Amino acid sequence: MSAETADRVAVSGSRPNTPPQTSWFEFLLDESLLERHLQKSSPDPSPVQLVIQFLEQASKPSVNEQNQVQPPADNRRNRTLKLLALKVSAHLKWDLDTLEKGLSIPVLNMLLNELLCVSKVPPGVKHVDLDLSTLPPTTAMAVLIYNRWAIRTIVLNSFPEKPTKLGPHQMNMLNLVQQEKESTENILKVLKEQSDDSIMVLEAALSIKKDFYIHNLRTLDLLDADPPTTNGETEYSTVGLKISADELHCQVHYDLGAIFFQQGCSDPSSYEKAKEHFRKTKELLLKVDCKALHCRLDEKRLAGYWNACRVLTGASDPSDAQLTPYGLINNFIKTHNYQALIETFIKDNLTLSLPSYFRQSILREFVHKVQQGDRTLEEVCHQLCVCNAVREVLEGQVVSVYFRQLLLKPNKHTIEFLLEVCTRALDKDHASETGIRNIAGLLKALCESIEELSLVFMVSSHELFNKLLPDEERKALVEQIRKRSASINLCTKPLPSFYDIPASASVNIGQLEHQLILSLDSRRIRQILIELHGMSERPYWRVNSKWEVPADYISVILGIKDNLTRDLVYILMAKGLHCITIKDFFHARQLFSACLELVTEFSPKLRQVMLNEILLLEVHAHETGIGCNRERPPPDLVSRVRGYLEMRIHDLPLRQIVGEECVAFMLNWRENDYLTLQVPQSLVMNNPHIRLGQLLAATCKELPGPKESRRTAKDLWEVVVQICSVSNQYKRANDGRISLIKQRDSTLGILHRNKFVTFIKKLREPLVLTTLISLFVRLHSIVRDDIVNEVTAEHLSIWPSTLPNLQSVDVEAVAVTVKELVTYALTLNPNNHSWLITQADIYFVTSQYSAALHYYLQAGAVCSDYFSKAVPLDVYTDQVLKRMIKCCSLLNCHTQVAVLCQFLREVDYMTAFKALQEQSSHDAMDSFYDYIWDITILEYLTHIHHKRGENEKRQIAIKAIGQTELNASNPEEVLQLAAQKRKKKFLQAMARLYF
Repeated sequence: MSAETADRVAVSGSRPNTPPQTSWFEFLLDESLLERHLQKSSPDPSPVQLVIQFLEQASKPSVNEQNQVQPPADNRRNRTLKLLALKVSAHLKWDLDTLEKGLSIPVLNMLLNELLCVSKVPPGVKHVDLDLSTLPPTTAMAVLIYNRWAIRTIVLNSFPEKPTKLGPHQMNMLNLVQQEKESTENILKVLKEQSDDSIMVLEAALSIKKDFYIHNLRTLDLLDADPPTTNGETEYSTVGLKISADELHCQVHYDLGAIFFQQGCSDPSSYEKAKEHFRKTKELLLKVDCKALHCRLDEKRLAGYWNACRVLTGASDPSDAQLTPYGLINNFIKTHNYQALIETFIKDNLTLSLPSYFRQSILREFVHKVQQGDRTLEEVCHQLCVCNAVREVLEGQVVSVYFRQLLLKPNKHTIEFLLEVCTRALDKDHASETGIRNIAGLLKALCESIEELSLVFMVSSHELFNKLLPDEERKALVEQIRKRSASINLCTKPLPSFYDIPASASVNIGQLEHQLILSLDSRRIRQILIELHGMSERPYWRVNSKWEVPADYISVILGIKDNLTRDLVYILMAKGLHCITIKDFFHARQLFSACLELVTEFSPKLRQVMLNEILLLEVHAHETGIGCNRERPPPDLVSRVRGYLEMRIHDLPLRQIVGEECVAFMLNWRENDYLTLQVPQSLVMNNPHIRLGQLLAATCKELPGPKESRRTAKDLWEVVVQICSVSNQYKRANDGRISLIKQRDSTLGILHRNKFVTFIKKLREPLVLTTLISLFVRLHSIVRDDIVNEVTAEHLSIWPSTLPNLQSVDVEAVAVTVKELVTYALTLNPNNHSWLITQADIYFVTSQYSAALHYYLQAGAVCSDYFSKAVPLDVYTDQVLKRMIKCCSLLNCHTQVAVLCQFLREVDYMTAFKALQEQSSHDAMDSFYDYIWDITILEYLTHIHHKRGENEKRQIAIKAIGQTELNASNPEEVLQLAAQKRKKKFLQAMARLYF
């Protein structure tokens, strides 16, 4: 063996022995090769690939001697290639599912048209005009296959499809892809126009009761005979692949049902027709052999169609409802048999047969009806929610938010129903250890979370509770409930003097302590304490660990020598403070009044403490709006607040929150003259909140003022900058070098930043909040140093434009504060367009473009009656509009970009044209064309669609141009009116998208 031969053997031996792929032209040279190739287990190329290759070669255009492109020649080579494609399809038994998956619409259209041709379908005659019963079997079957494919293609292409993206290496294929897209659109257009004819052809086939025959390899060979047979075998005799009438009818009923279902969105009566066809499909499917050659159905899809039709038609079929629980539930909903529906859900907690997502969807449907105004279904919603929650607990899932909201304020009926559902879910034959443990956990959590003790006792005394929880755990839980504080609004009478109330007979200490926890009646509290001290002398203010009084007062109260008085003062104050937190000001006033009456007799210091707390209570009550409807506070209350701010009593414990609330109260009611002119200077220097209040009041008084009167704004700026600064801590290493080890809030500021933010959130005066927002926006812009992406606000010009020590400011703290401040301001007034623009800018500069668009649109909506009037130019400035355009562009909503470019004072054609060149847009594209009034943009749209071969979109653009109100010859008033109308509709459409 030569060296060269040895090398060749070595190379070939090192590679896998893969047979070469058979080329398409080999099948032309050897007539028997195709059948042998198709008999292989995994032929390469596959049958579908062979069809593509044969038809591709047969449809290639030819070039004549003058180098002109001519249509494909009608010669023996091309006819043979087409016949080979038909033979491969016959081998696949004309299975449209397989052909549709492997072939594009243009290729499959070419194949089926060739089938019509070889099957002797009369050319130029509409299929609907043919009498299928008189045609040769193979001819009739070719017509049916073509029309079945036609309506299937319409249905399949009604579903949204993700566009195919070409990679960089495939860009040379762009023209081919574009050509195929145009060809597909043209074919679909024709099929849709002829859809009614196709439906009539298939409906006519249902009346034919004889068997059908379709071309197979043998009949196609006879067609290829030279000369062709003349004995009529391929035309009139029963040769070819036999398809039974039941099999064909079953498939046709299914296809007709699908097309009628697709038409139902525009014509609801079509759902009835679809349902009838699907019903017959199900009946015939039971008769057809499971190994049917031609009838290939997705039975799961058929079941889905059937259920959908039954729901959409609203028909009830008791016999069918018994087959599936879904049908049964649907019947209950349609017949308003809600009790049976709830019973089904309760029983399903045992069997766990219904999927959780289905149960949740039923609940969502009822919640939606309630939100639409049907309040009669609220109780049904609550019961379905409880059933679903028990199911989730049984399976160890997290319960829904809806159920948690339901338990915030449950009623007796809800708790009773929950206990019933839990009991029935733990049937002795079906209950698992995990389920029992989970239900026990639910009952325990109920007892810990429900505030109303009567409902807690209902759970803790239930048979299921005693059965599921161990004795030790149950006793510990009952003890915890006994010690827990609860709020019960009891009716009280006018308060007499404390020492006029006699004590009653003693009872068990535990019961008395329980009553002490629950009672809000000051007379009853004193009576209980007298009885308790008569039984056992110990500190009863410790009975409930949740009784708390401010740390500033504890030493004074616990310094009271008489134990009974000490307990009484502590408990009355603790209960009063708790009532304030839950906004029960009625009982808070009674408890504080009783405490004031008590301490007045022996402690002037505690008397002043109680007067301060009552003042804070009155401020809270007025600010909450209880009984005053946001009216201006009475002069007496304003005078008392001033008195507190000016108070100078030595060694008196003062709570900082009282001072905060009083300063905020004065700012909220515009007592700026007092804060700037009358408040004592010593108080300003010693109380940081008063200092802040004075600076804010002075700045607001001077807005808008001359440039030289902005001294107070500069003072406020310096104070806030110091609050938002950080101080560095350094460490000296062994080698003498100094390194930074940490940064912390500067101690030089009059307040820490978190306390400053807490104070801000007590303010609600719009001008004060606008001033603070303006300050922080300017500070934010300086520390970010991004001129292009600056946040805007009102009155920015009053603040300094530079910082002497920029590095000392905590950039993150400023960014967080401005977000918190604007968000808080919008909770008070969500219709302030200036704040809304500022919020939108914040989202814009942080790249949250969808949220930014939401607030830009909301700002326009609130000052134009939801765009029914023109948005003021000072709201939608060019800067705002350009930011909206950028948001849409970065969200890939390019058609929205083009529409918004018209809103600018000078239309930005360059940006609009660039946006319209984008082929992948995430908005509704041509549905926005009606909002375009600029003829230049519409003409460009028409050109783009023509260039791409997008005929339907081009027609929409042409229709938009053709509207008479956009005619350039119209008076300027007509053109302006047309533009305003489109602006209004577009902005309302955008609001529906982003709100």
